[in-house]
Amino acid sequence: MFLNVIDIDNKKVGAIEVKDDVFGGSIKKHLLYETVKMQMANKRSGTASTKTKGFVSGGGIKPWKQKGTGRARSGSIRSPLWRHGGTVFGPHPRDYSYDIPKKARTEALKSALSLKIKEDKIKILDNISVDEPKTKKVFDILKKINAASSLIVIDGSNKNLELAARNLKHSKVLKIDGLNVYDVLNYENLLITRSAFQKIEERFC
Repeated sequence: MFLNVIDIDNKKVGAIEVKDDVFGGSIKKHLLYETVKMQMANKRSGTASTKTKGFVSGGGIKPWKQKGTGRARSGSIRSPLWRHGGTVFGPHPRDYSYDIPKKARTEALKSALSLKIKEDKIKILDNISVDEPKTKKVFDILKKINAASSLIVIDGSNKNLELAARNLKHSKVLKIDGLNVYDVLNYENLLITRSAFQKIEERFC
C-alpha cells in the first residue's frame, strides 16, 4: 500500500509505502474502547470531597435530653437528617487512574492508525512549518489541504507551529512521543510529517 505525500499547498510531491503488517491489520474495537476509557480515567482529578457528620463544624453536644421532651431522639445537630448536616456516602478524594498491558496499548494504537487509513483520513506531509507563530498561517495551511479538524504529528520540536496551532479549536500539534489513541480518534484527520511517519513504523516493527 502506498500513501501520497503532499506539501502545504496540497500538491503531491511523492509517495510513501505503508507496511501492511503494521497498518493493514484488523480494527480491534474492544481495545480502542478500553484504551480510551483508561486515558479518560487517568485524566480525572479525583478531588471531589464531601464532609461526613464528623467533619461538619458544630454539633458537639446532644441538642436535648433523650426522653421527656416529646421530640425525636437526636444525638447531634450535624446528623445527615438535619439541615447543614453531614453527607452520607458522598465522594472523597481518590485516584481513578489505572493501566492496561503495554501490548494492548500498542495494538490499540495500531488499530486506530489502521482505521484512519481505511477511512482515508491520513495525510502525509513532506514538511509543515511556519516562519512565525501566527495562528492564521496554520489555519490557512489546514484549509488548503481540506483538514480543518486535524491532529498534526511532528518529529521533534517545532516551536512556531506549536504556538501557532495552540489557539485552533479543532486542531492540535503533537510530538511523536505523545501519540495516543484518544487524540487519533478525537480529530477527524491525521496529519503526519514524512519523518514522523517513518519513525512510527519503526516503533511498531
